[in-house]
Amino acid sequence: MQRKLSARRACWLLGISRRWRRYRSRKGAPDLCARLLVLARRHPRYGYRRLHQMLLRDLSRRGISEKVNVKRVRRLCVELNLKLPTKKKRKRRGIGVGSPVLAEHPNHVWAYDFVFDWCENGRQLKMLTVVDEFTRECLVVAVEHRMGAQGVCAVLTRLMATRGVPAFVRSDNGPEFIARALMKMLAGRGIQCRHIEPGSPWQNGKTERFNGTLRDECTEMETFYHRDHARALCELFRRHYNTERPHSSLGYQTPEEFSRRHGLSAAGSVDIIRTSHRLQPTGHDALE
Repeated sequence: MQRKLSARRACWLLGISRRWRRYRSRKGAPDLCARLLVLARRHPRYGYRRLHQMLLRDLSRRGISEKVNVKRVRRLCVELNLKLPTKKKRKRRGIGVGSPVLAEHPNHVWAYDFVFDWCENGRQLKMLTVVDEFTRECLVVAVEHRMGAQGVCAVLTRLMATRGVPAFVRSDNGPEFIARALMKMLAGRGIQCRHIEPGSPWQNGKTERFNGTLRDECTEMETFYHRDHARALCELFRRHYNTERPHSSLGYQTPEEFSRRHGLSAAGSVDIIRTSHRLQPTGHDALE
């Protein structure tokens, strides 16, 4: 400095890189760690990739132009003990290959299935989930204590009045989904029904994936005190899934953002579907 040498000449004399001289370690990053901890507490079942996308959205919402690499988020998750264990892949067993119908545009193929859970008092909850396979949007999570073919018809009828009529619906071979009343209702609206082959759940992979996410991030994280409580929490999760949760198969867009690209309305406009007034109450339901 006394000889007033330039930084370039000084680095050349010392044999060091100018880039190394300007380097400042960011391993601490207390602000980034604090925001990451807040997101991880809010979404405890998110992995580091989805936390990275949520962090980028949070920074963009705050107007911060800081660049955050996914490898950096992974390292911080390991240091903060936020990294989830790797899931073991199950071996496929069955004769089915591929999917009966592939969705080519929004509202082309709906897939639906049941998810089971229990209230705090031990009563069973039966949840019907319907997913648009092209946009990965959850159209409805209908929660009842018991739901047969007539209840499935009521849910689909009200959903089609709001969302339109799909070209195909896909399900497994459960008794509610192969019932004559449901087949007649779908045929009357010009909807073709496709059932997967027995022992081949991957043929209905989109709704199976959503059901796994519903269990992992909602039903196994909550205690349902009664049916209405389960309906409210499942509806909140459905709206969060459609409007805020980045989906990996959509390039980490939300289903709502992906649907908007195809000219569809917002995902949160569908109300909670209650089918109990359409069904004849029996047993405990008759006393409620």
